[in-house]
Amino acid sequence: YLERGTLSVEIMGRGYAWLDTGTPDSLLEAAEFVRTLEKRQGFKIACPEEIAYNQGFIDDAGLQRSIDRHGKSDYATYLRGSVMGARA
Repeated sequence: YLERGTLSVEIMGRGYAWLDTGTPDSLLEAAEFVRTLEKRQGFKIACPEEIAYNQGFIDDAGLQRSIDRHGKSDYATYLRGSVMGARA
């Protein structure tokens, strides 16, 4: 890429982590890392509905439809409490 002049770099600030998942061990380490962060901080990592809502791609009704589709799951509870609760 460098030789062809197509290499690009994006500087990322705090809050980003590169997780190599090319081996079974590194995949397990990445999963444990994500689980630890989610448990300690109380936020989901890469929650599509939360991101879409915060970026304005879906409105309250769209978020509610997604919550309804997830039923009584822990994920629906998270969306209901953390995302919808934050706007109250």
